[in-house]
Amino acid sequence: MGNLSANDAVLVIDETGFLKQGKSSCGVARQYTGSAGKITNCQIGVFAAYVSAGGHAFIDRALYLPKNWTGDPARLAATHVPEAVVFATKPALAVEMIERALATDVPFSWVAADAVYGVGDVEQALRRVCKGYVLGVKSNHFFGSWSRTPVIGGMACEITQELEPDAWQRLSAAGEGIKGPRLHDWAYLELADLDAGEYNEAKAGLWTRGLLIRRNISDGDMAFFTTWCPSGTDIQALISIEGRR
Repeated sequence: MGNLSANDAVLVIDETGFLKQGKSSCGVARQYTGSAGKITNCQIGVFAAYVSAGGHAFIDRALYLPKNWTGDPARLAATHVPEAVVFATKPALAVEMIERALATDVPFSWVAADAVYGVGDVEQALRRVCKGYVLGVKSNHFFGSWSRTPVIGGMACEITQELEPDAWQRLSAAGEGIKGPRLHDWAYLELADLDAGEYNEAKAGLWTRGLLIRRNISDGDMAFFTTWCPSGTDIQALISIEGRR
């Protein structure tokens, strides 16, 4: 990895769409892509980027094949897809890329991704290997706490409505932009402390599961993130990880 290599690096999982006109390109279908901001005819690629203080680089990728492709052997054969390929969700493709990075000893401590990937499979895979994460989730994602006072429980959007004004901090996730610091209001709620040994008997140490919330200063728009980090990690560290994305 050369000058990029760093133990505290972030593996960023994201996707992009490649707009298409025809129906023959492998994986092409009418599906949502952020590239166009709508459902349209396109291919979807899932990518892993390595981000450290030394810079960033793409290190892995996978083509997402919708079920109308994986369920059509003739169509797969015509585009030279290996026979062993079966349907895999985008989070499943992300888990495979994380596992490939681990298998080849790519040094990283964190994973960041948007709400497509902030679900169980990715979370569990990272907890088992003691990698921290800041993963986007939807506003209706349920969070619950235990061994905490006060008890927290409900959808992310509901929990946010109960926060006191002093729960928010105005911080920058990604340093200076062309117009100065890119500031948002942030809140961080620690939900539970868990020993790493609960997920991997070979690991030890206290880790914290939490909810990170970002609020746009100008319009109040919210974004929500499920987090997993070594106990004692502060909010600035977590938003810096999100800012790498």
